[in-house]
Amino acid sequence: MADYIYTMEIRLTPDQLKGVGLVQDVARAAGMNLYLTGGAIRDIISGFTIRDLDFTVQGNPLKLQKDLEKAGAKITAVEEDSRTIFISLPGNARAEISMARTERFEKTGKPPIVTPATIHEDLRRRDFTVNAMALSLNEGSRGLLLDPFNGVADIETKVIRILHNYSFLEDPSRLIRATRFAARFHWVLEERTQARYDAAKEGKYIDHILRSSIGHEIAALAHEDDPLHVVKMLEKEGWLGILHEHWTVAKVDTNGISQLMKTRQQMVDMGYTPDAGPAVMYFLTSHFSDKDVSDIQKLIPRKDLVEAWRDIEDHAKQLAKRLMGKEAATPSRTWQLLSSARPEMVLFLAVTAKQQSVEQKIKNYLTKWRQVQQKLPLPEMTELLITPQLPEYPKLAHDVFMLLLDGKLRSRTETLKFLKPFAPPPPPPPPAPRRGRAAKAAAEAPAAAVAAKPGPKAGKKAKGAVAAAAPAAPPVALAPAKLQAKAPEKSKPAKTALKPSKPKAKPAKKPTPKPPSKPSKGKKKKR
Repeated sequence: MADYIYTMEIRLTPDQLKGVGLVQDVARAAGMNLYLTGGAIRDIISGFTIRDLDFTVQGNPLKLQKDLEKAGAKITAVEEDSRTIFISLPGNARAEISMARTERFEKTGKPPIVTPATIHEDLRRRDFTVNAMALSLNEGSRGLLLDPFNGVADIETKVIRILHNYSFLEDPSRLIRATRFAARFHWVLEERTQARYDAAKEGKYIDHILRSSIGHEIAALAHEDDPLHVVKMLEKEGWLGILHEHWTVAKVDTNGISQLMKTRQQMVDMGYTPDAGPAVMYFLTSHFSDKDVSDIQKLIPRKDLVEAWRDIEDHAKQLAKRLMGKEAATPSRTWQLLSSARPEMVLFLAVTAKQQSVEQKIKNYLTKWRQVQQKLPLPEMTELLITPQLPEYPKLAHDVFMLLLDGKLRSRTETLKFLKPFAPPPPPPPPAPRRGRAAKAAAEAPAAAVAAKPGPKAGKKAKGAVAAAAPAAPPVALAPAKLQAKAPEKSKPAKTALKPSKPKAKPAKKPTPKPPSKPSKGKKKKR
């Protein structure tokens, strides 16, 4: 059995993974069953970029709004009819939480009648098999994949399959979605699905599309990895004019959007996560009139996307002005300014900057200065034992990097002079060498003897055991007294030398006391 929780954890970005935990804690506190559903599961399994997190709860998610905001999420849009809320999670992660529901279409072109349902019923009302999957995030069934229509198999065979024959009739926006998925994934429509697609196209089902569905499809274009290719396919199928009557590829800034996506990928490789959506919409509608742009913005449900799109030019001009002022007079100041700016602004300004100095500074920020940063830690830092394990290392490394950018550490001598005050003290000297085995044994023998000496109350057996354990002293030959007297003194014996022990004389036997004799009557007893 596949471990889908593990797959989810390694496929999501750190910010998205934190977002999953945030929503999971809020739903659990509210007593709602929570599932990761739809496109998020499809992209996790297929390996494609995970753009949004789609959650489904068994209950009303509108009741979670206050708790989500307290946890750090931002509510960007709410759809009362479908019980869906759109949120922006910390770290620029987008998500939506919808109610598990059924949809009954009484008439084509009219909004469906929505009723609460179980997660299994919710999966049956969806558009394609690859989107009709759910991963349980609940304690009792965490990691269980629900795939009633075998969407995993269709992902493996790279086909797009509708769930039932009336799918395009009930929701004509699925015609646009099918084309968009086919262009994004380079998949094909399954044979029966292709037949239904052609019939719906010939029957002009698209004329009954809902305005709210058009807004969702426009917003989806903003987050495509290759929006230009998708737009070309939509125009080929005749769907681009449905999104807006004046929309054609000729009104798209193709050079600008190509450069934008190239720079975005460069920033992603560096570890940034810029939201390119506002800039994508700017280039997709660059030749539109202000009125046409305003009409499109009114259709998009996510107001955070609309606001960022409206303000993108003004914010970029402000950042360009700061880059040309004293605030960015040196490379180190420029680095700090661009590091504190929103990644979306750096991305947009890198493509649209008209001032050569601004363009060059952003180019250095993304390329040349990155190479300088990769040199840390310097060899001189390693030589002085200044390693990342030191508490002050992050600040010191930052200071060294700033000096390198400004060209103030050009030689080894200058680098060592700056770093030496921050070097840790040298390690203590090594311990003295150990003495020989005999000396060590002699030094340890008295301590061992003292430890093994029995107490005064010890019995005879204990004393005998100690005596047996103690090594016998080597016999010392005694020279005759006359020879000892004549022998000259060559050297004085060391104090620690062992002296020959003299044999102890045997104690004389005590005489057996005699009983005292009785004193005679005529003599007095001596006192």
